[in-house]
Amino acid sequence: MHRVHGLHHITCICGEPQENLDFYTGVLGLRLVKRSVNQDAPDTYHLFYADAEGHAGTDITFFPWPRMAPARPGVGLATEVGFAVPPGVLGYWRERLDEAGVELLDEVERFGEIHLRFRDPHGLILSLTESADSREFTPWRAGPVPGPRQIRGFHAARLWEREIEQTAAFLAESLGFEEVAREGEWRRFGVDGGGSGRWLEVRAIPDGRRGSWGTGGVHHVAFRVGDDDEQLAVRRQVASAGASPTPVIDRFWFRSVYFREPGGTLFELATEEPGFTADEELDRLGERLILPPWLEPRRTEIEAALPPLAG
Repeated sequence: MHRVHGLHHITCICGEPQENLDFYTGVLGLRLVKRSVNQDAPDTYHLFYADAEGHAGTDITFFPWPRMAPARPGVGLATEVGFAVPPGVLGYWRERLDEAGVELLDEVERFGEIHLRFRDPHGLILSLTESADSREFTPWRAGPVPGPRQIRGFHAARLWEREIEQTAAFLAESLGFEEVAREGEWRRFGVDGGGSGRWLEVRAIPDGRRGSWGTGGVHHVAFRVGDDDEQLAVRRQVASAGASPTPVIDRFWFRSVYFREPGGTLFELATEEPGFTADEELDRLGERLILPPWLEPRRTEIEAALPPLAG
């Protein structure tokens, strides 16, 4: 079978875009690698934060919809975004977040790892976990966090499901995941050999209420595929499982296929190429509003609808 290769990006919904930018660059120390718009609703930004080069697997993105109601946590949604940090730096991050006035939630142990959990300014639950697993990562030397302490990319995405067996079967048969551990209500699934950035952790809540999108919530979880042929092969597997994937959609920096797993969480298959330097120099990433070619004729209209964004 054909397999995905771990997390590509995770897209979330936030409130005011300036607050989002200030937090993810100024507090978490991620680089804004693309300042664009939601291609399906171009009256709002689409902001991409990652490592210095925008490697797949390091990229959290946001649609700012400040008028939307807060997300309602529940089954059928991703409910937590886990980042990896280098071994020995969790104390540094605890102090940094506390000094910045971030809402710290707790430190929990899952699967033998300590997760420092906190909320971003609009309510999204994030966590930091120490990991020495290898990954593609380039430090952002101009950022506020020293390179040896920077966030390295994703550690895991965490989902809540009512019928976990259906989701487990889908992950295995359509995407190539394997279950590697169980702990209470949680199951850990790994793909492509497992490891940080290649985990999904799923919580079984048989009587849980259905969640809903909103500010402070996850919109969708995207997985890496190597190229167009691999994307189409995995898409066929998804279709065979009855998940009704979309056609391939050109997002310019990658190509996408969207579908829902049996529990309702929105997933995406995203290619690793061409990447964020397809339309900007590496040292200028994120500095100006970038539109895909098909939206460029509407630039004046689009810019007029967007609030100013400093930084």
